[in-house]
Amino acid sequence: MPLAKALELAQEYDLDLVEVAANARPPVCKLMDYGKFKYESAMKAREARKNQAHTVIKEMKLRPKIDPHDYDTKKGHVVRFLKQGDKVKITIMFRGREQSRPELGYRLLQRLAEDVQDLGFVESNPKQDGRNMIMVLGPHKKKTEAMAEARQAQEARKAEAKANPGRSQNPADTEAQAAAEEPAEA
Repeated sequence: MPLAKALELAQEYDLDLVEVAANARPPVCKLMDYGKFKYESAMKAREARKNQAHTVIKEMKLRPKIDPHDYDTKKGHVVRFLKQGDKVKITIMFRGREQSRPELGYRLLQRLAEDVQDLGFVESNPKQDGRNMIMVLGPHKKKTEAMAEARQAQEARKAEAKANPGRSQNPADTEAQAAAEEPAEA
């Protein structure tokens, strides 16, 4: 279609004539509302940025002679990080004579990797780096999946709160409310 006729058609429908493919022979143009097109593309870009995840490496430091309770606490943090979709760098710090026994640190890292293998995998095997031994664990789920699951869980909690107004989400509080509502026996 000639350029003049295309411009006339665009003016008739109160739209813009936008060149889509300049390198094509003949050049390809489209009739559209250009302002609306720019707005929609900006909204798509914003939505894509919102769903984008940044790779974060969390670090957990341990010692070779760690107490069992402290180990469980640190393991809990590693589990939480992996559930959130973050990578975890585990560092075993050796001091003094501990440096002559790197196998203790290696066994501790292997034990931790086995304990969290359902949530993550060993991305880089344990290796000695001066006074430290380092291992990196990666999550099985991607950060975006973890974020989506967290968002769904939060929406479910909000829906539950709307469905049961006045009820606490804490199970201990719910039991206390139920006990208070029951009539006292004489």
